[in-house]
Amino acid sequence: MHTALPNLRSRVRKGPFAELLAELNRNRTRLAEAEHDATISFGPTMRVERFVLGNGLRVLILQDNAAPVVCVQTWFGVGSRHERVGKTGIAHLFEHLMFGETETSAHGAFDRTLEEAGAETNAATFLDWTYYHTNLPAEALELTLRLEADRMSRLVLRDPQVASEKEVVANERRQRVDDDVDGAISEVLYKEAFREHGYGHPTIGWMDDILGFTTDDCVSFYRTYYAPNNAAMAIVGDVDIGQVLRLVQDNYGGLPSSVLPVEDVRPEPPQTVERRIQITKPTPTHKVAIGYKSAALGDFDHPALVLLNEILFGGRSSRVHRALIQDQEIATDVRGWVGAFRDPSLYDVFLSARGEHTAEALCAALDVLLDRVRVEPVTEEELEKAKARVELAVLQGLETVSGKAEQIGFYEIVLGDPAALFERLAAYRRVTVGDLLRVARRYLARSSRTVIEVAPDGSMESDEVDDEEAEGEGSEEEVAS
Repeated sequence: MHTALPNLRSRVRKGPFAELLAELNRNRTRLAEAEHDATISFGPTMRVERFVLGNGLRVLILQDNAAPVVCVQTWFGVGSRHERVGKTGIAHLFEHLMFGETETSAHGAFDRTLEEAGAETNAATFLDWTYYHTNLPAEALELTLRLEADRMSRLVLRDPQVASEKEVVANERRQRVDDDVDGAISEVLYKEAFREHGYGHPTIGWMDDILGFTTDDCVSFYRTYYAPNNAAMAIVGDVDIGQVLRLVQDNYGGLPSSVLPVEDVRPEPPQTVERRIQITKPTPTHKVAIGYKSAALGDFDHPALVLLNEILFGGRSSRVHRALIQDQEIATDVRGWVGAFRDPSLYDVFLSARGEHTAEALCAALDVLLDRVRVEPVTEEELEKAKARVELAVLQGLETVSGKAEQIGFYEIVLGDPAALFERLAAYRRVTVGDLLRVARRYLARSSRTVIEVAPDGSMESDEVDDEEAEGEGSEEEVAS
């Protein structure tokens, strides 16, 4: 968590923006004063300029004048990992509440006003963070920042507003978890894999917790976490740095910082015995979800794990797809994903059976493939192909101002470095075949995995999945990173 910076008046102002900041800070309050914190290379030709207000708000600006558009994203350092037992889901509830009524605008006015200005908005919550996203024409920047600052500081939280959004979230949980097989399986997997760490909390929250939130709970959460010293703004596009800073100062400079609680996240104890759970669900065929304890996003091993996963699950030519779907014809869907989180998390694997094949058979067939990468090195050709695919996917994600803003905000809030993506690209290039052998042996251990075997509960017909649909899964263009 970030706290408010010391009084900026006491600092000696130097650097490329000294004159601009002297002008902008004239007659400003301490909270509104801006200071240039760093110039950070973002690839070979672009730069992110990071400024910090006296109230702790981080402002990361990347000028990209290719088109008259801007992306504004506000990332808050709070997610489901920060919740406690009995209060899960409140971070996600706020994702909904933040689109509601403020002291100066009616419910629905935020979306409607921005849509009329040609902008589009969205938001997301996950384990480590919550962020709010707006794509807009360049001329709508002032309007956007005014509305964003308004809901950061003047959100109306009374019983009717809270009750209404609680019901919306409860219905979302019914649709995405209670009535969705894949959502329910993922929830069970993380609950069983994390018995101490907050990553075991479902982001959407447990139903009893959602229904039990009080207005006081929401007010306390809002005043604590929705504060400038817990936020990073990524502003990318056709902008002028001086104009952006002036608008940020005008709209956010009066907001006080909060006293952020000490983050009390309990480390997950080492897992030394496989955990295997059997459940039934309304599914026509067997499924299996496996979570191997994995590296944190900033760990040295993480890039190598991503490349190993690409070799195993990345597209139709990957090892697992070829073996289980094409050759053995026992699966219709195979997926793998290495968690990209601040703390060590999971390497998720998901398999869906074809016809009458069982979850046990799927798991056994997968184990043969995983044992192989733990015993013998992959080929140099496989590794180079994985590197090329992962790098291409990363660079394609940077083609838009929205893609750039998302990477800047994500890496700033999780790792404290808005350009960490490019360090990861360099790390991918350095990975060797020996690195893949090492991480396979370290992380693909059965003793540290959690396995959820899912059998049909008999409520659905066990029809075999259509061949065309099966072949559509895991296309060659997909990158399992």
